[in-house]
Amino acid sequence: MAIDLPGRLAELFRWVDPGPGSSHLVSDTSGWWRDPQVLAALGPALVAPFRDARPTVVVAPAVTGLMLGPLAASALDVGFVPVHKPGDGRLPSGPLTWARSPPDFRGRRVDLMVRDHLINPDDRVLMVDDWVATGAQAHAVRQICASRGAHWVGAAAIVVDCSPEVAHELGLHGLLDSGHLT
Repeated sequence: MAIDLPGRLAELFRWVDPGPGSSHLVSDTSGWWRDPQVLAALGPALVAPFRDARPTVVVAPAVTGLMLGPLAASALDVGFVPVHKPGDGRLPSGPLTWARSPPDFRGRRVDLMVRDHLINPDDRVLMVDDWVATGAQAHAVRQICASRGAHWVGAAAIVVDCSPEVAHELGLHGLLDSGHLT
């Protein structure tokens, strides 16, 4: 049975007040991961706009992307490559390609890296993530792909909250924008 995925995602989402001293609410997406129908639908929904581009690999940044990436890769019947951040507990060894993101929504610049042997010049790369607020991490991942000689197919996210110009530049498609999340 098909579900109304955007509606179900919005229904399962919560904004949470982290308590005194916080200047903003934080997103609680844990309901998305608990619902088996949402899990079954996420991969196919994220990759649908990119099927004709024939991605050969899906990449996703730690942490939540490491859950979404395999769902999307399975939906395309291709492999998955994790994009690591220092301090995520999984710092890889061996030759690495690094990129630093532009400032994100908090003004932070994030270092990202991929094991060199996992992205090749003949790859057609699709990036997936749960939330794209500024496109900062997607820009860094695209830079890594370019450094490896791979072709950037585009990016998919559950929630797209960046400007239309940034979304267009990155080839970014989303299932929701933050206006759907109350």
